[in-house]
Amino acid sequence: MSALQIKKGSTKHSAYNLRPTFSDVQESHTLAILVDNEAGVLARVIGLFSGRGYNIESLTVAEVDHEGHLSRITIVTTGTPQVINQIKAQLGRIVPVHEVHDLTTEGPAVQRELALFKVSGSGDKRVEALRLADIFRANVVDSTLESFVFEITGTPEKIDAFADLMRPLGLLEVARTGVAALSRGPT
Repeated sequence: MSALQIKKGSTKHSAYNLRPTFSDVQESHTLAILVDNEAGVLARVIGLFSGRGYNIESLTVAEVDHEGHLSRITIVTTGTPQVINQIKAQLGRIVPVHEVHDLTTEGPAVQRELALFKVSGSGDKRVEALRLADIFRANVVDSTLESFVFEITGTPEKIDAFADLMRPLGLLEVARTGVAALSRGPT
């Protein structure tokens, strides 16, 4: 086998060391971005992600300062530490971006999401759905003879767990807001 064939066929890992290296570890990060509330800003931020093949797991946007015309974009994304640092640096270079905070690394943060679940069912399944909703502190916001709409607030993991339990009971539809997050403490 020639040296060229060996180089082309080689990989970054030895067959004897199959543990991922630091650069291979995928981490989920919550980024809070303060931007000017003007047309096209969200498209520019999202364009950065799509143009480079970065995935967005959750996205929320809302105006947070009416007088200053500022909006807050909260994005949950996954990548290696190098990719996350690159995303933050590139976001910081976009002109209407004022601040970029990585809530995952800057200290403790509070994350919540709101979701609506439409669940059909009758008899025992209907009773079980109501029992589970009570355990998860979900509110019934609409009820018909054939279905319920539950409203639940919590961490994304709590929302996922509720969805997993509702599927066998007749889950029809889910609407999720995406993650809203703030750092804890005075800063």
